[in-house]
Amino acid sequence: MRPFIAVLLAVLLLVVSGCSGVTEVRRAIAEPVAGPSPEPGSRVTRTPERPDAVVDVKPAPREAGASGSGDAGFVHPGVFVDQVLLDEMMRRVEAGEDPGSRVFADMTGSEWGALDLTPAPRAVVECGGHQNPDNGCTDERRDAHAAYAQALAWFVTGDEKYARKSIEIMNAWSATLQDHTNTNAHLQSAWAGAIWARAAEIIRHTSDSWPDAEVERFETMLRDVYLPEVTVRDYANGNWELAMTEAAVAIAVFLDDRAVYDRALAVFVDRSRAYVYLTSDGDLPREASGSPYDTQGEIVAFWQGQKDFRNGVAQETCRDFSHTSLGLVAMSHVMMTASIQGDDLYGAVGRRLAAAFELHARIAVTGEVPSWLCGGSVKGRLEYLPAAALSVLTGRFGCPMTWSRRHDESWATFGTNELLTAWEPLTHGAPAAPRGTQDADICPA
Repeated sequence: MRPFIAVLLAVLLLVVSGCSGVTEVRRAIAEPVAGPSPEPGSRVTRTPERPDAVVDVKPAPREAGASGSGDAGFVHPGVFVDQVLLDEMMRRVEAGEDPGSRVFADMTGSEWGALDLTPAPRAVVECGGHQNPDNGCTDERRDAHAAYAQALAWFVTGDEKYARKSIEIMNAWSATLQDHTNTNAHLQSAWAGAIWARAAEIIRHTSDSWPDAEVERFETMLRDVYLPEVTVRDYANGNWELAMTEAAVAIAVFLDDRAVYDRALAVFVDRSRAYVYLTSDGDLPREASGSPYDTQGEIVAFWQGQKDFRNGVAQETCRDFSHTSLGLVAMSHVMMTASIQGDDLYGAVGRRLAAAFELHARIAVTGEVPSWLCGGSVKGRLEYLPAAALSVLTGRFGCPMTWSRRHDESWATFGTNELLTAWEPLTHGAPAAPRGTQDADICPA
């Protein structure tokens, strides 16, 4: 069995601030280094009879050269969805089961599922802060999501016109795009790159309609235009680098690039541990490897002024729930793709994700903000929490996830935000009900 990505070692260091009146604090630093990690516990191989949206099951990685895998041993299709999930998605739609059936109808009836959509590629996509300027940014994300919607529609219906439309959109961009520029280049590349890889993975591995030469040109675009933007370290608010690692992982799978994949997972664990706080981290949150924030004051400022750290608080909680949800969604998506590829990251960051889900979902559902958090007031809204991650937490680890599941009941027909969330009630169903004994190492207390 291939060794899994390194479980990063956290080293507790004592840091004494030079400012008078500031107490000694502890913080942890994690260095992202790829390498062997301890073997996980028992594993259950998913089957068509028990897909469960990866509830308590993790597909075994296939040997290199086996059917459905690439030269580097990756499972294909294997970006966010795999054959089991795609087959189950098709079954639910054909059976008229909701929410999948309703979401599929909404998707195919939307602008993204329209067969008369005309792609709008640009050689240079220029994206500034808050989409100012927006020179191709919205068009690029719209077209990436359209390519993905058409790919999903192709798989459900078997109608080649959807596959051809997805290919048309991807070809238009791969023949044109040369660069991303301005301050949001990393983030734009992440948002679009992750979705391009999902669409391309489905079409390439379930359809015969995409000529090899066109596939190779699309590969070149992902490698030369997107990867340089999403594989550098970024120390802006954490949702940026988490989105970047989602794109890097997804693109690496499509390209069968093991080195990029392993490095991206190492960076992902490093940043995830620095994005959601647990009391085991010490008095202050962890810092991402190479972080420029060294003092207590700098760390508190980076965490939006929050000084009372408790389980589940995220680096952007007190900024707003909208950006926090982007970070949590990216975490969930990376763990989904990694699970398909046989890499179990729940032991490394699952407890953080579960704690963050429950803390933020409870506030979103009740409207009650504890006085110790963000001065008793928060901004923004919490979007749909990925059913795939919730189902793992409930089904595999037995976590009740009461507030998270209640929150998602109101988002059962969520479509796309044209960022990283796209028709997930269709692809991954509704969160599974809790079962089994709670895993104290993962479930929120």
